Amino acid sequence: MDALMQFVFSGVTVGAVYALVALGFTIIYNASDVVNFAQGEFVMLGGMITVFAHLAGLPLPLAALGAILATAALGVALNRLAIEPARGAPVVSVIIITIGASILIRGAAQLIFDKQLHGLPSFSGDDPIRVLGATILPQSLWVIGGALAVFVGLWAFFTRTLTGKAVLATSNNRTAAQLVGINTGWVMTLAFGLSAAIGALAGVLVTPITLVSYDVGVGLALKGFAAAMLGGMGNPKGALAGGILLGLFEALTAGYVSSHYKEAVAFIVILGVLFAMPQGLFGRAGTERV
Repeated sequence: MDALMQFVFSGVTVGAVYALVALGFTIIYNASDVVNFAQGEFVMLGGMITVFAHLAGLPLPLAALGAILATAALGVALNRLAIEPARGAPVVSVIIITIGASILIRGAAQLIFDKQLHGLPSFSGDDPIRVLGATILPQSLWVIGGALAVFVGLWAFFTRTLTGKAVLATSNNRTAAQLVGINTGWVMTLAFGLSAAIGALAGVLVTPITLVSYDVGVGLALKGFAAAMLGGMGNPKGALAGGILLGLFEALTAGYVSSHYKEAVAFIVILGVLFAMPQGLFGRAGTERV
């Protein structure tokens, strides 16, 4: 029982990170129907910029805030310089652009920073908290709380605000949204900036636990994409549930089967969703009028 609880705590912590990445995917998808595979690099930048800003002498809260703002600015630049010029191109072409952006950001991070692993001090100390015979780090509670806070904020944003509804309208029909007065260019800028900021927040929260380096973004993007698909692409509730479930699957597989198969879980989830329920757990089956 103690071992099971330990695996659950570990899985929920990692799953919360996947959920934050999946929530970033959700924002971009809801605004443009595009999957942004540079999302994992935003997580990496959040952690790396915070580390180096803190080493330069900035207090940790200011370093984290600066990293989130800088990464959000990069997300806006990605939209303005790469995504908007490709407006009207097939969705696959835009997805390939985001993959290229991911490679470019990763290479630039290697040159600007270094190839080493870096960490941050825990926000609330390193003394583990004992619960039901297992232990959980205080930093894990920050990660889980951050994921829940972002989920609640996005749920309220998409369902309770005119701006959030404008994002959804832009995704459904960009031309119709423009005809009713929605500034779709601003909506896309907001979506990319907000998505990048959420990714950076994930990097800030998880770096004290897992460390960060220039190349962690690829794996996180894959896991976040798998989580978003499992929950239902474009659904904040599905992103949160998918991330937690994927984290639990990984932890239980590593604990009860073998850690060698842990990294295969995301691929299995993607294939399973594609074959069994393409709309995900909380997505809706699409219909097209012909």
